Amino acid sequence: MLNKDFAGGFAQGSDDALACVFSLAGTVLSAEEKALFRSSNPFGFILFKRNCESPAQLRALVCDLKETVGRDCPVLIDQEGGRVQRLRSPHWRDFPTMQSFGETYMKDSEQGLEDLRFESLRLAEELVELGINVNCAPVLDLYFEGAHDIIGDRAFSDNPSVVARLGLSVCRHFLRSGITPIIKHIPGHGRANADSHLDLPHVDTKRAELSDTDFLPFREIAASDVGKCVWAMTAHITYDDLDPQFPVSVSGAAIKDVIRGDIGFDGILIGDDLDMKALDAFGSASDKALKSLDAGCDLALYCAGEFDKMDELAANLPKMSENTMKRLQSSVFYGKDAA
Repeated sequence: MLNKDFAGGFAQGSDDALACVFSLAGTVLSAEEKALFRSSNPFGFILFKRNCESPAQLRALVCDLKETVGRDCPVLIDQEGGRVQRLRSPHWRDFPTMQSFGETYMKDSEQGLEDLRFESLRLAEELVELGINVNCAPVLDLYFEGAHDIIGDRAFSDNPSVVARLGLSVCRHFLRSGITPIIKHIPGHGRANADSHLDLPHVDTKRAELSDTDFLPFREIAASDVGKCVWAMTAHITYDDLDPQFPVSVSGAAIKDVIRGDIGFDGILIGDDLDMKALDAFGSASDKALKSLDAGCDLALYCAGEFDKMDELAANLPKMSENTMKRLQSSVFYGKDAA
């Protein structure tokens, strides 16, 4: 029986939560981390390979995180398939690349969707068994020949319509299983000429072309039956024709005019990791987080697990905004049939 929980449940008890998702250093919560998390009450947490040792250990850790903040908070992970999987064998399955499903779909669309449905449900089942309730997937970026390979085979296809169709299927199956998907990296990372973990990429493609291609999968998901239920993660990329001064994650113009405007996404928007080198020019962790929230992101994301930086964030960031709470409350998923 599929779990038909909905993302709107995250609003319960979150009124005074910090507008941030925190991380942790190891496989168990330290006393210091537990005290900080209890006092600061971050909205949620994100897990990495360093936190995942075995199923029993991870279930206990997820339970401990939720008990520390006193609610069924969001617990995020990046479990895309292919290169990006925090849960690995021998304890967990290894999943195919998303590109492989796009290739099958182009030969036989029904078989491609069936294969993707099977793997999406298997992946979601593993997360549900661990108590993890948010997955940073699917990737809706397009594949571009000659671009940096940070996206590469993480993308379904170079065809925007194929990416949109397969991405929608993943979102529906995750939601029906009780997993909130995070579509990424809005408004599109596929053209990037650098890895934003290490440098700030620039894209000089004109907005009209971006709107017809890169933005299309995000726009179609936003307009779909799951548009208000999914979350989205921004790209740390400067688009010269959108805002030549600031990367999207800290650009009020790009978030308001493109993500909320042209694309029409009105769900929960989370910035990519604050600790990535792409944002180094924008100050300390709390400086970057505040710029991101001021620009229109609902949540800041901190992934490195460094206690001092989380302590700084806890001291400087605001609580969840009224607009964010409204988005959470309107993100009810009614468990429609998925395809």
